[in-house]
Amino acid sequence: MISQQTIQQILSRIDIVEIVGGFVKLKKRGANYMGLCPFHNEKSPSFTVSPAKEIYKCFGCGRSGNSIGFLMEHEKYSYVEALRWLAAKYNVEIEEKEATPEVRLQQQLAESLYIINGFAQKYFSEILFNNEEGQDIGLSYLRERGFRDEILQKFQVGYCLEQRDAFAKAAVAAQYNVEYLQKSGLVVLRDEKLLDNYRGRIIFPVHNHTGKTIGFGARIIKTNDRAPKYINTPENELYVKSKILYGSYFARQAIDKHDECLLVEGYTDVLSLHQAGIENVVASGGTSLTIDQLRLIKKYTNHLTIIYDGDSAGIKAALRGLDMALEESLDVKLVLIPDKEDPDSYVRKVGAAAFREFMETHKKDFILFQLEVSLKDAANDSNKKAGVVNQVAETISKINKTEDFTRQQDYIRQCAELLRIEETGLHALVNKFIRERITKQENRAWTAESTLRSELPDNMTPVEDETFDLLHKDEQQERGMVRSLLEFGLKPWDENGSVADFLLTEFSDTELIDNKQLVRIMDTYKAWYAEGSEPGVKSFLYHEDSQLSALVVSIMDFNYEISPNWKEHFEGKIPTREDLYKEEVQSTLNYLKLRKIKRMIDTNQKDLEKPHTAEEQLMLLRTHQHLKTLEIELLHNLGTVIVK
Repeated sequence: MISQQTIQQILSRIDIVEIVGGFVKLKKRGANYMGLCPFHNEKSPSFTVSPAKEIYKCFGCGRSGNSIGFLMEHEKYSYVEALRWLAAKYNVEIEEKEATPEVRLQQQLAESLYIINGFAQKYFSEILFNNEEGQDIGLSYLRERGFRDEILQKFQVGYCLEQRDAFAKAAVAAQYNVEYLQKSGLVVLRDEKLLDNYRGRIIFPVHNHTGKTIGFGARIIKTNDRAPKYINTPENELYVKSKILYGSYFARQAIDKHDECLLVEGYTDVLSLHQAGIENVVASGGTSLTIDQLRLIKKYTNHLTIIYDGDSAGIKAALRGLDMALEESLDVKLVLIPDKEDPDSYVRKVGAAAFREFMETHKKDFILFQLEVSLKDAANDSNKKAGVVNQVAETISKINKTEDFTRQQDYIRQCAELLRIEETGLHALVNKFIRERITKQENRAWTAESTLRSELPDNMTPVEDETFDLLHKDEQQERGMVRSLLEFGLKPWDENGSVADFLLTEFSDTELIDNKQLVRIMDTYKAWYAEGSEPGVKSFLYHEDSQLSALVVSIMDFNYEISPNWKEHFEGKIPTREDLYKEEVQSTLNYLKLRKIKRMIDTNQKDLEKPHTAEEQLMLLRTHQHLKTLEIELLHNLGTVIVK
């Protein structure tokens, strides 16, 4: 765990323009910087970075955040990984919190495996390019298969010598721990001798999403009936096969850009497609898709296209994991390579342009393709056809997200046509499978949903800004008040205290605030302020709670700037928000009070329409009169205001 002191040192050195500018070409425009959004395709720049507010926002796709959020979104880092990246950039020495002996041991082992794997990767690459055997056997084989040196270097491909212990001797000479070397899978201990595990093989390093080597895939070159074609790193603290997609580190930005992930089977498929300029591709390593791999894909995109061999084995491999993909709300398409080719050989045969065109024209919907294959296997066997109907109904029932309802209905209609059965009958069967699943998981699902609802911010519905303004006017005032607290809270209000003192006293009744996430910000601010710290926007922008941080980013909108040309028409200094902060604080507070009073008047009016005793009726009328008096006072303070 990184200590809070280290985190504060990192945050104090952050320059968002420098960080984002390392990935996006930015051009200064007024007080802000603009560039082409890295999260979606655009020709005109709508991606804005504010150095003053330390946030970015794209007015095209709506993505926004701070420096850490940018690294997490763009590089797919976790919060801690983003902090470590920043610490390395700004030369901040990381101070770790005291961990348990077990945690320290695990961290030490993981770090040791990273170091050993890094050493091994450099060793194998050096052998491939600069050793006589590596060049004559490994490099010549790869070049014959059409791989250029730059693509081999990009993926850090290497070669392990046929000598029984060449790598083992090099690793021991470099004083690496023998136990950790065995744990890495690079060597084995036989007859009390360390032997290389991958000798005579091409080495494909496997990287995690930060680019560190976590394991290896080793392909045999010579024909050997007894030896497996591929050997992979055994599972350890770094390498868990079910959670890895080969090439994801090199593909992550291209997947984001194209909003599509191409999935192939093998390492060489990935290399060949990258070499052809098709970079949004990863490999499953020849295994069935797992839920963790699907969720890794979903971090980047909802659109998955599986590219496999067109033979029966390839088709069966492609169909595995379909139901899990549907449950994850992935839109899955399938492309089958013809003529007993694989993606590697086919892209070399037809070229990049023809391969792209083939993919676009031969994409098949996964569910419909599965149905076609199953119907072909069933032929005229009525029992098999009945099984197909049940199978497709169960598959469609896995599309269980509310936002996918229309998609589910489309599948029911299309599948009913292909099966030549009544749509209502298939609909009923799908509902039957849904009910059975709900019955089995009802208690667990209810608990999970309750937890999720309690954690989600109230303002997470993705709507356009104009629509938000129309539907959530009260919340806009609430946000304005919280923004005033964050931006101006430490500024003086009067001789008795600060803006924070004034706001927290004037609006102590947080029950009147509808968005309870905003209440969380106020309560957190109040607690920090009471402790004597000086909370501000930055305190929340880089809060460890990503939901709280994201909410603050959304509150800190980009404001219109004063054009320099105004100086030509007006003399003297033009007041800024900083100059008029007291007016903004008071105005925001008054507007919010006014909205709340209006709501109380409406409630009281509805109560007046109900039957009451004379005494109750009089009390309600007095309440109404008092509220109207307060409303008039606030209207007077605000000036001319129309209240609907």
